[in-house]
Amino acid sequence: MRNWLRVGKQSQFRVCSLSFRDYLQYAYIYYLDISVQSFECEQYCSSVSRMMTNTSFYIWYFLSLGLGLACVVCVCLWNSQWRGGFAWDGSSRQFNWHPVLMVTGMLVLYGNGAVLYRVPLNWGANKRPRKLLHAALMLIAVILSVIGLCAVFGNHNASKIPNLYSLHSWIGITTAALFATQWAAGMAVFLFPWCPGSLRKLLKPQHVWMGGGLMTLCIAACISGINEKLFFVLKGNTNGSQPYSQLPTEALLGNSLGVLIVAFGLVVLKILSTHEWQWPESQPADLTYTPLLDEENT
Repeated sequence: MRNWLRVGKQSQFRVCSLSFRDYLQYAYIYYLDISVQSFECEQYCSSVSRMMTNTSFYIWYFLSLGLGLACVVCVCLWNSQWRGGFAWDGSSRQFNWHPVLMVTGMLVLYGNGAVLYRVPLNWGANKRPRKLLHAALMLIAVILSVIGLCAVFGNHNASKIPNLYSLHSWIGITTAALFATQWAAGMAVFLFPWCPGSLRKLLKPQHVWMGGGLMTLCIAACISGINEKLFFVLKGNTNGSQPYSQLPTEALLGNSLGVLIVAFGLVVLKILSTHEWQWPESQPADLTYTPLLDEENT
């Protein structure tokens, strides 16, 4: 009888022991399943958040592209249809190159080059192609701006008109000078190997801030120039045109161009100032940027 009770207790102990181990195994499996589900949920939420951020960016980005194209079309239409077209003979038709080249180069190309780093198409890739494209767009913008300045100075000199006397000319020449300086400094600091990394890191915020400031100056120069030109040509006297105060078709087009320029600039500044659309700072070691003329790459 005692042996039977001892055997019964041992069997009961084995059953309880096996049940406890099974409980631990099931609890561990349940914990792992919950952890995996939690990780997958976090990954899914992160992907959704990133997708929404990218979608929001592309809405603003394509809006900037559309506004920039509209600015170029309007300024070309204005000077070709209402101002007599284009030439390079010192006449008013030479002057017409000035607004076209300044709006196209110093505003639209500059704005698109500035937001190039915000396009999240290949953030995991090397930054060198974007740096080169950024520098190339800015160089084209500088060249167009210089040609535009040559056009207006040549027209003024041929027509015996004083240079650099208006507020528009002061803002414009200051913007052009700062623009060229910004491009040269960016080339020297961020593309060539003699600048140490610590100095690049120090100057990068100033470079970005100056980019936004130049966009603001470009807007001011463009809209002041449009207003000045409309006041000069729409006097309603000898040339048979209606005065500016009566808002003829040319005035409506010029005012609309100014509104488009302000809208384009605000969209660009919105893209530049949104932190979520900035290039991620943490990059793998093999994808970090090396200078264009690094001795190891020559």
